[in-house]
Amino acid sequence: MRLLERMRKEWFMIGIVLAIAGAKLEPSIGVNGGPLKPEITVSYIAVATIFFNSGLSLKTEELTSALVHVRLHLFIQIFTLAFFPATIWLFLQLLSITPINEWLLKGLQTVGCMPPPVSSAVILTKAVGGNEEDEKASRYNWLSFHEEFVRFSS
Repeated sequence: MRLLERMRKEWFMIGIVLAIAGAKLEPSIGVNGGPLKPEITVSYIAVATIFFNSGLSLKTEELTSALVHVRLHLFIQIFTLAFFPATIWLFLQLLSITPINEWLLKGLQTVGCMPPPVSSAVILTKAVGGNEEDEKASRYNWLSFHEEFVRFSS
C-alpha cells in the first residue's frame, strides 16, 4: 500500500518518465504529420490549455491579493528577464574562448533568455511544499507577462 501512496504523490514525475519511455519506444507517433499532429497539438492546443487551466485555477481574491506584491513581481521580472540572461551571456563569453561549437553556444544563449515554463513551476512549487502565496503571485506575474509578450509579438 505504501508504494501506491508514493505513486499517487509522484504522479507527475512518473508521467514524465512514461512519456519519455513511450517516445523512445515509438518515436513515429510524435513526428510532424504523425498521429499526434504535434505541429498543431503542441504549438497551439497544449500551450493554450496549460495557460487556460492555470488561469482558471486562480481565484479572483488571489489575483487581487497578488497585485499588491509589487516588489515580488519586480524581482521576478528582473531576475527572469535581466539577471539570468546577463549571467548566461557572461558565462557564454567565457565558453567562447574554448573549442565548443559556435552553434551550441548560440543554442545555450537562446535557452538562457527564455523564461521557465509556468506549468512546471506551479507543479514543482506545490510538490516541494513551497510558499503558495508567492507562487500564486509569481504565476499571476508570469501570466500577465506572457499575455503582453504574445500581444506584442502578434
